[in-house]
Parts: sequence; structure tokens; C-alpha cells
Amino acid sequence: MDLLIRKMEVEDIDKIMEIIELEGEEWKDYWGCSNSIKYKKALELSITYVAYEGDELCGYSRSVDDNACEVIVVDLLVTPEHRGKGIGKNLMGCIYDDYPSKDVYVMSDVDEYYKKQGYEKIGSVFKVTNTNN
Repeated sequence: MDLLIRKMEVEDIDKIMEIIELEGEEWKDYWGCSNSIKYKKALELSITYVAYEGDELCGYSRSVDDNACEVIVVDLLVTPEHRGKGIGKNLMGCIYDDYPSKDVYVMSDVDEYYKKQGYEKIGSVFKVTNTNN
């Protein structure tokens, strides 16, 4: 496997959007309608790594840095035909390599994957709604 993982460049964004759309309804919040414009901007402003096998984008990760003590992985996606090859683990490794003094946390909706990687589940995430209206 000729795998190249690097920080995202602007030229990668359309390819990322293509693999997200192939995931279907589950990822529609990212690629649907006006959300795609917002998500493309988020990719640029985040810590985003891409994984290529040859010329084919096979995965990416997007994380945010709190500029203090932690990095939070918001998105990790490997295309179905490339899963099981360690690409997700390698993408996560980039975060550890580039931010060795920070704790890394993952926002997950696929807990079994992260448990399999040996990560510890701590706490929960809640969506805050505006109750002031």
C-alpha cells in the first residue's frame, strides 16, 4: 500500500466533499445545500489531514485545537473500500505527532471503532439549544 498522509491543501477540499457525499444521509449535514460552504470553510480553519493511496483520496480527519491543552477530533472518515488497513489509526497518529504535549479527545458516533483502538470513553457530548427565545 502506497499511503501518503499529509496536511490538507485547498485543492483537497472538493475530493473530501466527494467522499463525504458518498457516505449518504448520515453525513448530509456536511454536504447538503448551504452547509457545504460552511463545512468547506471549517476544513480550512481546522487541523485537517488527508490520506491518499496513489492519486485516490481514501480518508481524512478534521480536528480543532483549543489553543491551550487539548485537540478534539471532530471528523474521521475512511472510505469503505479502504477500511481495515490502519488508515484511520495513521490519521490519528498525525495529531499525536504534531501536538505531543496536548491531550487528544474524539467526538464519536462510532464508539466501537475507538474502543477497538484502545481509547478510553469518558463523558458524553450534549447539544446545547437556545432556551432564551
